[in-house]
Amino acid sequence: MQLPLVDPFERAIRYLRVSVTDRCDFRCVYCMSEDMTFLPKKDLLTLEELDRLCSAFVRLGVQKLRITGGEPLVRRDIMTFFRAMGRHLETGALNELTVTTNGSQLQRFATDLAQAGVRRINVSLDTLDDAKFTAITRWGRLPQVLRGIEAARAAGLRVKINTVALKGFNEDELFSLADWCAREDMDLTFIEVMPMGDIGNEDRLGQYWSLEDLRSRLAERFSLTDLGESSGGPARYVRLAETGQKIGFITPLSHNFCESCNRVRITCTGEIYTCLGQDGHSDLRAPLRGSDADADLEAAIRRAIALKPRGHDFDYSRQQVDGKVARHMSHTGG
Repeated sequence: MQLPLVDPFERAIRYLRVSVTDRCDFRCVYCMSEDMTFLPKKDLLTLEELDRLCSAFVRLGVQKLRITGGEPLVRRDIMTFFRAMGRHLETGALNELTVTTNGSQLQRFATDLAQAGVRRINVSLDTLDDAKFTAITRWGRLPQVLRGIEAARAAGLRVKINTVALKGFNEDELFSLADWCAREDMDLTFIEVMPMGDIGNEDRLGQYWSLEDLRSRLAERFSLTDLGESSGGPARYVRLAETGQKIGFITPLSHNFCESCNRVRITCTGEIYTCLGQDGHSDLRAPLRGSDADADLEAAIRRAIALKPRGHDFDYSRQQVDGKVARHMSHTGG
């Protein structure tokens, strides 16, 4: 019987987010530069190494596994990895296998994901306006994503829309996004923009729209009831009485949620970040490749968890971007 993973602040680590690639077919303005230099293939963990690494975390008590990127579905042969992780669902060791995607490849892969054991997915979508979608994603096309969402729903996947709240960009779509999700029976979560990476001329402070303000605007039209439930992540949820739908708020800035953090993140190169808002990380690729036995790998995982900080340092309150981390959001998969 393995001892569970517990950090220095007595938080049990049950949730692992794994980036399988740094590549993406979009260039969202808050996530990465338009002219990105991606990692050479030799630096990335192979699918077999990702399997071994994730399986080690499952043995150590992780119950929820989220696959991220970049855009995870652009990685070659990625369904091989999803099917491999499905065996942990079958044994009951893993409670949930899920994915965060931009939706561009869902029309191709939705059925395969469902067959691998995925039941819920998150689709990142910040606007329903075609021109604005092209502007914010730079390379994306909204109709392709909407077809992907339809394919996911047809395959039986529960879809949650993740929307980054961006001041001056999608403030005017608050109610249209909520109404669309209500009609389509999809949950909706709003996320505050986080100060990560140098994105050229993008103004982080100018982009920031507090979800306290967003929630107040929702309350002008709807009756909001706080929900105690959790999906295992940082979102806090409300129910809209008029529509019955659930809306989540991820508020790393206006309401720090670190006290209940139960998750860590692995990059596609095998780095473990125990906090999204800190630059400190540990290397798991070396012990992974250094021995076929798992003892050294598991020891390295435990050492990394022992360094998990109490929380992040993100702060816009002084009208400057404090607590900014150097890496792009795509490096750790959000």
